[in-house]
Amino acid sequence: MFTKMQDGTPEDWAVIGAAHKEHFYKTPAHLMDMLRSLKDITAGFACDQLQHSLMTGTLARRDNATDEEVAIALLHDIGKSVNIPNHGAIGAELMRPYVSEDAYHVIYNHQHFQGKYYYSFMGGNPNMREDFTKESWFDLAVKLVDRWDAPAFDPDFEVDSLESFEPLLQKIFSQPGRTI
Repeated sequence: MFTKMQDGTPEDWAVIGAAHKEHFYKTPAHLMDMLRSLKDITAGFACDQLQHSLMTGTLARRDNATDEEVAIALLHDIGKSVNIPNHGAIGAELMRPYVSEDAYHVIYNHQHFQGKYYYSFMGGNPNMREDFTKESWFDLAVKLVDRWDAPAFDPDFEVDSLESFEPLLQKIFSQPGRTI
């Protein structure tokens, strides 16, 4: 094995490539763990962020959303497991190799769509979503936020279990994903 990439041989890279393949299939399990960690975050809301994520995913599922829509509804706040203020960008980058470009942009920008409900209370522009009206993903962002995300803060809502979403995460996130 080399100690500098510049010294790598085809044989070295074959070993490394094979070792990397083992990790292709671990993404759904990592996402499940990240979702579980949201149980410890309330961030001032009436319910913890796991309940919120499960409720958002459940609402999307019950609304007959597509698999991708259910997945992004469930995972839209996954970035909060790393950093709350930047959660949209973090979550979007985690999902980018696996979801459509439109879904990526929805996750990246969903907070600006939520701003309709609270930016004015925090000194921001509540009409920020209007900056995106010409984007191909605008309607999906409105659907995610207005139908599934914004109404999803009830600690007593009967959510679908986290485990019930695992097959969907396996389906979408267990492939290597595309390289950007």
